[in-house]
Amino acid sequence: MLTGTLVSGLGLGSMYGLVALGFHITFAVSGTVNFAQGSAVTLGAVLGYTFAVQLGWPMPLAIAAALAGCAGLGLVVERLLVRPFVTRGSDAWLLATVAGGIILDNVLLFTFGKEPRSLPSALVAAPVQVLGAGIYPLQLLIPVVGIAAALAIRAVFRGTELGRVLLAVAQNSEAARLMGIDVARTVACAFALSAVLAGAAGLLIAPLFSVSAEMGALFGIKAFAVAILGGIGSATGVVLAGLLYGLVEAGVTATLGSGATQIVVFSVIILALALRPNGLLGRAAVNKV
Repeated sequence: MLTGTLVSGLGLGSMYGLVALGFHITFAVSGTVNFAQGSAVTLGAVLGYTFAVQLGWPMPLAIAAALAGCAGLGLVVERLLVRPFVTRGSDAWLLATVAGGIILDNVLLFTFGKEPRSLPSALVAAPVQVLGAGIYPLQLLIPVVGIAAALAIRAVFRGTELGRVLLAVAQNSEAARLMGIDVARTVACAFALSAVLAGAAGLLIAPLFSVSAEMGALFGIKAFAVAILGGIGSATGVVLAGLLYGLVEAGVTATLGSGATQIVVFSVIILALALRPNGLLGRAAVNKV
């Protein structure tokens, strides 16, 4: 049971961290977040199911098309729900992104239907034995993908032109604009990447659970909690918090049952933030006078 709990916890934690990284990216670049991230999780899974199962596309093509759709969602959210308010110095983007997520969830509910559906995958066809526990290969792959994605994002930020542009905008958007960087386009790219990460999480967990129009709502809330817990300005902290969150959640579920999971886990988060208000690896803001 311990092996299964650890694998399940690391898998879920990796997915929470993946979605939370999206919150980190948009916050670091623009000081805003997309509260429709949970809806992007749903969109990735629903589009993957639609392309792979209903339209019969090869899985690699279906995944690529689903992630492209999520990137498009990120661009739309930034252009219509964030930029107009930020330009006017308003914080109304908070409610606008929440409302956008609700609209998308209901559109998916209306078009996709309420009934959950399974997304077939060879990686969940039969379990393999790991230390006496039956584990699906996808459960072993998910933590690898999650950590690899985090490392890839770190490499992009540090070793590519796009990464340098994102860092320049994150550090000082006005100076970046004076240097000829298109700040608006850079922020839009950050939102697109954020939504792609959420969509990838949806595609990875869909074969293990099911695809439904409501699957991403709680997932998005947990991912935002992970982002705050890790210190939303720290990519390393966000990933670490995701893994810890997943392990605690899996452990509580295995020992106390699913009914106690949310009570215990969110109580632990409140306690952790009371002790470290800026998150595990976050830093307090410096006020200049």
